[in-house]
Amino acid sequence: MKTSELQGAALDWAVHIAQGLSEEDFVIVDSLYGPQWRGPEYSTSWQEGGPIIEREVISLIHPKYDCWTAHCYDKTLDDESYTLDGPTPLIAAMRCFVASRLGDEADIPEELK
Repeated sequence: MKTSELQGAALDWAVHIAQGLSEEDFVIVDSLYGPQWRGPEYSTSWQEGGPIIEREVISLIHPKYDCWTAHCYDKTLDDESYTLDGPTPLIAAMRCFVASRLGDEADIPEELK
């Protein structure tokens, strides 16, 4: 999937992987509502996503009424920069973080798409 389109469980999973954590650390449970992410909710919880924003020095601006923009640098690749948008500051920031670590596209388990 394109990093710029990630949201919900797919985005939370990608953030988890971008941090270098194991795929085995998350749980997908089949329920009446389909597969569910049972890991940290980085894209909706400031308690989970906030430390990543601070650690990675992700900048956030609110240029439009319905859009946030996040900007960060990949410290491992000659300070290449990334700018991504999202409907909330956490979604924009987590998309930016994933792009800086995994690139413009991320392999997402089919169950989470």
